Amino acid sequence: MSEAKPSVTGVSPTLPSLKDVISRHSFRAKHALGQHFLLDLNLTAKIASIAGDLTGRHVIEVGPGPGGLTRALLDSPAETVTVIEIDQRGVAVAEELAEFYPGRLKVVSGDALKMRAADLTPAPRQVIANLPYNVGTPLLIGWLRDIRAYEQLTLMFQEEVAQRIAAAPDTDAYGRLSVLAQWTCRTVLAMSLPPEAFTPPPKVNSAVVRMIPNPVQPEPTLFAAMEKVTQHAFGQRRKMLRASLKPLGGEALLRRAEIEPTRRAETLSVAEFDTLARLVAEPAREA
Repeated sequence: MSEAKPSVTGVSPTLPSLKDVISRHSFRAKHALGQHFLLDLNLTAKIASIAGDLTGRHVIEVGPGPGGLTRALLDSPAETVTVIEIDQRGVAVAEELAEFYPGRLKVVSGDALKMRAADLTPAPRQVIANLPYNVGTPLLIGWLRDIRAYEQLTLMFQEEVAQRIAAAPDTDAYGRLSVLAQWTCRTVLAMSLPPEAFTPPPKVNSAVVRMIPNPVQPEPTLFAAMEKVTQHAFGQRRKMLRASLKPLGGEALLRRAEIEPTRRAETLSVAEFDTLARLVAEPAREA
C-alpha cells in the first residue's frame, strides 16, 4: 500500500474504488440488516453537504456498509468520523479505509441500539447516516431522548418515515414520531432519492431529514411523560382522547389542559401535547 495519505480536502489516488471494495469483501446487502447501499459518490457528497460546514465537528455514522457516505464525510473538513457497524464485513472495510485517514476515522463494532453514541466522540458532535431501514425509528427516538448531546442530525430514512417526522397535525402522516421530533427539533425534509439510487433498489423512495435541536430541551422526566402521552394517544388514534388517555387521567387530564375530550390525537398541536406531558410529569416532579 502506498504511503501517500489524503488531506482533509482530498482523497488519495491509491484509495481503492467502492467497486473493488465490494468485490474483495463479497459485500452483498443483507435484507435482515435492512441494508440498501448508496454508492454514487456525487449523492453521498450532497448528503454530507446538507449538514453544512463540518469544520471542527465530530461526526457519527451508523451502518456505513461499503463506505460511500463515509468517504464523503472524510472528504469534508470534519475533525473526525466515527462509524458504528454491526456487520463484520463493514467493520473490515472501515478499518481498511481508516489506514488512509490516520487519526480521523474511528471504527466501532457493535449494535448502535445498545450503545450511547455520544460517548464515542467529543463535542461538537453530529450524526450523519443512511440508516438501515429496520432500525431507523428506534435509533432516532434514542437520539431524541439524548438530543442535548448533538449539534444536529442529518438522517436518511424511508420516505414514509421522513414524512412522518415532518408531518403537520390533521394529516395522515402525523403521529407519535412527528410530535417527538418536532417537540425537540426543527425538522427539514432536505432531499428525496428514488429507489434506483441504491444497491439493491428498495421498494420505496428514501429521504434525508435535517434535524436541528431547539435551544431549550425537555428534562428526562418530561421526555418520558411525553413518550407515555403520545404512546397512548396514537396507540388508539381512532378513539377520542378521553378514552385513549384514560390510563393517564382521561377526561380530567384533558380538562386541566383545556383540551376538548372528544378530540382525537391527530388534531392536537405539538404545543398541546407539551401541555399534556407537563401535567402528566407533575406527580413525578412532586414525588
